[in-house]
Amino acid sequence: MQTMKVNQTVLKEFILVGFSVYPRVQAFLFVAFLCLYLLTLTGNLAIMGLTWVDRSLHTPMYLFLGALSFSETCYTLTIIPKMLADLLTENKSISVMGCGLQMCFFLGLGGTNCIILTLMGYDRFLAICNPLRYPLLMTNGVCGQLVASAWGGGFLISLIETALIFRGSFCSPNLVKHFFCHMRTVVRLACIDSDLTESIVTMISVSGLMGTFLLIIITYVFILSTVFRIPSAKGKQKAFSTCASHLTVVIIHFGFAAIVYMKPETSGGDDTLMSVPYTVITPFLSPLIFSLRNKDMKNSFRKVLGKRSFLNK
Repeated sequence: MQTMKVNQTVLKEFILVGFSVYPRVQAFLFVAFLCLYLLTLTGNLAIMGLTWVDRSLHTPMYLFLGALSFSETCYTLTIIPKMLADLLTENKSISVMGCGLQMCFFLGLGGTNCIILTLMGYDRFLAICNPLRYPLLMTNGVCGQLVASAWGGGFLISLIETALIFRGSFCSPNLVKHFFCHMRTVVRLACIDSDLTESIVTMISVSGLMGTFLLIIITYVFILSTVFRIPSAKGKQKAFSTCASHLTVVIIHFGFAAIVYMKPETSGGDDTLMSVPYTVITPFLSPLIFSLRNKDMKNSFRKVLGKRSFLNK
């Protein structure tokens, strides 16, 4: 039976402990995270801008990339501005409602990112394995519908998890040992026995994470089997080049997320530090990889710069 914690005060706000346990490096962390955040915003906004203004990029492949950049921009907005503010101020509180909203958007956008990455793999699968039918199967309209379904699926799972965690009251101590409202940290502050709820929400997250990752692996098995049958070396190289950046981001994204969500409780380690890679580093690397390793994006960027320099003259 669920047991109520005794002699506890029902909470109305939480204190995000975050990096306050490392007081000597908070100023350095603020500067480092601010620089990474600004570069992340610049990279994602550049990708969204290029896919919007350059008609040659109005294809499903780049529409998915633009959708991913928008989703990741929103994803970082839910976490990093609050984290940066907390690094500078003594008051690190967040209301219970604010915590719930932050968690809902963080989980929803994280799930959306996973689904969009899966759809990008499916797009590459159709382009390489069914090149003749690809223009019929993957139109811009279908791409838009798939992106909408990714947002719907991500936030459906998020709402279920957030509702399970916030269905009851929370009791003191009100210290969230994290720099944002991480679900496994917050659920342990519930007034009722939280072990079952924690197990359920963790299982949902891990199932979503592993499910989307396995779908991507399956698509790449088919892609590789098709690529190896291409007779010319140039054809193989072209096929691999269209997948290289996506596969790199997938490995980084799912690798860092798996470290946090699939880490055994008995393994120890600072959850705050372990969460930095997938909340700060991954969103920073994603636009960098997609832009630097993509000829079309680089050509589009040069084209835009060329137009601006011509107009200035």
